Amino acid sequence: MKRQPPQRRPRKRFGQNFLRDDAVVNRIAAAIAPRAGEHLVEIGPGEGALTRALLVDDCTLDAIELDRDLVPGLLASFGLRAGFRLHSQDALRFDFAALAQERGMLRVVGNLPYNISTPLLFLLLDNATHIHDMHFMLQKEVVDRLAASPGSKLWGRLGIMAQYRCRVEHLFDVAPQSFYPPPKVNSAIVRLAPWTQSPWPDCDVDRLRATVQAAFSARRKTLRNNLKALIDSTRLEALGIDPAARAETLELLQFIEIANAIHE
Repeated sequence: MKRQPPQRRPRKRFGQNFLRDDAVVNRIAAAIAPRAGEHLVEIGPGEGALTRALLVDDCTLDAIELDRDLVPGLLASFGLRAGFRLHSQDALRFDFAALAQERGMLRVVGNLPYNISTPLLFLLLDNATHIHDMHFMLQKEVVDRLAASPGSKLWGRLGIMAQYRCRVEHLFDVAPQSFYPPPKVNSAIVRLAPWTQSPWPDCDVDRLRATVQAAFSARRKTLRNNLKALIDSTRLEALGIDPAARAETLELLQFIEIANAIHE
């Protein structure tokens, strides 16, 4: 069932598209499956459609909302609920590590505005040690990039760094008609679960990030050209990597090997 549009039109500058489809809300809540005693963090609760579905008994929920005009409605709906707390802040400036130290490991959820989704994802990946899992509504292209495989044109920095930190699952797609106003792009739900035991060799994250960023700095150029400031062709060949290959053909393990070789 879809609800009637809200009285206040969503603000374009905040990238707001309010989820209005109860069937989609319920499907997201079922995928998250909050349990008593868990600590949820919702980024951009908006009108509170998903918030209501997530606030189960004995579950704590910290909501982070930038739009101050939405705060009174959220407090009116949930302010008296035990375990609910609202932060009128910018999620890009929020201290997730401090919140985890105060209230325990985080389960992060949200309908992320498309204009801040990539920097916010990188911020959360940097806080992965404090996070149990993440469930996000994102532009479908962003989810496809997160779940991409080597050889795909979507394989790049976002997918590599996400998959180094997390198990990535594209759960399901959401049509524009489920939002008010309907966005001009399709959306999808993704689950990111930080590894408890990583399948990857140890690697300094900053070094891996710099290696991947350099490798993809010019997608049409070869590794020999893009990485020449970091590592020479002879050392790439010693790793079994063709210097004439393009970055999109390399697997995550190969980027880790390059980053570790640069350090050595």
